[in-house]
Amino acid sequence: MDNRSRTSILVVDDHEPNVELIAAYLEDLNLPVRTASDGIEALRAIEADPPGVVLLDIMMPRMSGFQVCRKIKADPRTRNIRVIMLTALNEVSDVEKATESGADDYLTKPVTKADLLARLKPHLPPEC
Repeated sequence: MDNRSRTSILVVDDHEPNVELIAAYLEDLNLPVRTASDGIEALRAIEADPPGVVLLDIMMPRMSGFQVCRKIKADPRTRNIRVIMLTALNEVSDVEKATESGADDYLTKPVTKADLLARLKPHLPPEC
């Protein structure tokens, strides 16, 4: 299945204000936005109904975003899901670690609506 035909976005962050802000940025896309508050919850949500894109925080309890991304990309059923890391970490080594874990893109917080939508656009169906 072509990843671009999947139409939901999963936002994974352990801070509710961040989730609410990202969800507000995505409202104009008219796509279902689902949320998870940590990596384990995210993996369960992905298993139940794989999204087209995961917006994934790195620093979370129970399982880091790096670990979640590696699991997504290691599974043949989910490896084509696009993963965009959203994080306050901005060291070069953090970007390298995100890339090594399989992330498709990386945005540093605070994330602007314009930056987020620009990074998302190539991973969404053409009608969005």
